[in-house]
Amino acid sequence: MDINQIKDKFKSLFGNELRVYTSPGRVNLIGEHTDYNGGYVFPGAIDKGIYAAINPNRTDKIRAYSIDYQATSEFGMREEDAPKEPWARYIFGVVREMQKRCFQPKGFDTVFAGDVPLGAGMSSSAALESTFVFALNDIYNLGIDKFELARIGQSTEHNYCGVKCGIMDQFASIFGKKGHLMRLNCATMEFEYFPFDPKGYKVVLLDTVVKHELASSAYNKRRESCENACKHIQVKHKEIKYLSDATLNLLEEIKNEISHEDYMRAKYVIGEKQRVLDVCDALEKGDYETVGDRMYGTHFGMSKEYEVSCDELDFLNDIAKECGVTGSRVMGGGFGGCTINLVKEELYDKFIETAKEKFNKKFGHEPKVYDVVISDGARRIE
Repeated sequence: MDINQIKDKFKSLFGNELRVYTSPGRVNLIGEHTDYNGGYVFPGAIDKGIYAAINPNRTDKIRAYSIDYQATSEFGMREEDAPKEPWARYIFGVVREMQKRCFQPKGFDTVFAGDVPLGAGMSSSAALESTFVFALNDIYNLGIDKFELARIGQSTEHNYCGVKCGIMDQFASIFGKKGHLMRLNCATMEFEYFPFDPKGYKVVLLDTVVKHELASSAYNKRRESCENACKHIQVKHKEIKYLSDATLNLLEEIKNEISHEDYMRAKYVIGEKQRVLDVCDALEKGDYETVGDRMYGTHFGMSKEYEVSCDELDFLNDIAKECGVTGSRVMGGGFGGCTINLVKEELYDKFIETAKEKFNKKFGHEPKVYDVVISDGARRIE
């Protein structure tokens, strides 16, 4: 990302005083759709994110310019001032959620841009929220801790963008650490860093360029399925707080009380919790074959049980198997976006070449290729 372009645009619109902040997108090695079910996730921040030049403007208005959309939005900070532009609602929502918690950021000017591919499952929206909540906390010395910064971003999605997401994306964007993945228990918010430097392997994303809409009813419907299954389990087992606390045996007990669809959604979530733990154990032993096996298991579950894959993603997963890729799965909410692939270095070039050629032949365009570098979380750029 050319930060000078952001600075120059800011200076042309608002003047020379500014500070620059950034927050990254994320990848998730394993642990998908588990965060809002109280399970484990295993994300890492990446070297692509949102970058914003910001300066207080001594008014009660926010003046924002998006370089990516080449559009301006100006709005107040009260509920009735919500902007029409979808991208501006993220900024507005962050401010409103801070106010609800009795923090009072003032008006500001901003110019921002990003290099997180939109709709690719790398959480560009969380990166945007995290950039602004981190920046405002810093600029106004509000003293908000990092966990609350992540929750503010999550609440923005829930209340202003129509997505009932879990905490993973915002957590990864705020807490990211270069060269480390993070295992987060979404029920307790306990987490630990795991060094991630797989010698002899590369991690690469293949983007189908199919745009998913997480705000669509499909995502929220799956959450409702999980909550329904959990409620039925809780009738007999009051100690179960989240679906991820349950076992497959407990799910079998209530199988006939819920729809087949709800049963399959819950089965996936319970299985995914164990896959995350298996991957953590395998990484500590340097056992990348087990890591890869569990990634393929996650893809099967997301495709056949949770049903958030699509033809393009399944096709890329099949190609990965054919090429001997160690692990591959759909990453993110699903309904399009990327596969994440753990590839031996000696197979990398052939895999990419084969995937591009076969995908283009079937779907009429090549997938985009993004090599993954695990990087730091939200920060000010000096």
